[in-house]
Amino acid sequence: MTTRPEVTLAQRKRQLVADELTGAALKLLASKGFDAVTVDEIVATAGVSKRTFFRYFASKEDVVVQFLADMGADMRAELAGRPSEESLSAALRHTVLVSVNACAGHSEQALRVVQLILGTPALRARFLERQAQWRDELAAEVADRLGLAPATDLFPQLAAGVALTAFDTVLQRWSDSDGAEDAGGLTDRAFAIIAPALDR
Repeated sequence: MTTRPEVTLAQRKRQLVADELTGAALKLLASKGFDAVTVDEIVATAGVSKRTFFRYFASKEDVVVQFLADMGADMRAELAGRPSEESLSAALRHTVLVSVNACAGHSEQALRVVQLILGTPALRARFLERQAQWRDELAAEVADRLGLAPATDLFPQLAAGVALTAFDTVLQRWSDSDGAEDAGGLTDRAFAIIAPALDR
């Protein structure tokens, strides 16, 4: 008998606590605004100690950015799984749609959190830091897909950067419209514009 079920149970418990903290924080932040909410309020709402909070998150900003934390890995996995015969623009459109749908395909709270991130300078900066990491990961995948050397060929970094600019533009338009514009349709329109550059 292995200890695997215990590890899984511990991981599940850890995830439940992280989800509880994240949920409490997002609810407060969406209703009161980023600057008005304290860590003390978050832990009181979640019913945990401040010490527990800092076991999971380094700062209030990290709670919010966690909402989008797994997007880079999800996008890279999506791009890696796309059929090799598919055009790069189509593959990257599907890749970006995974993250667009993660933001736009859920609840009213998701919209408020995206608006919070895009409208709060400190959170926007953290989001852009994440995107810089995602760009490197996507560029490595583009290079693998096309058989290019990322250290010497500019195209993989440029292609990944253009795709992420499309993602950012779509999120901003969707957020500015208060969720009225169709994020999937915006993504299709964005990639129709950039496809000629991607499918060189």
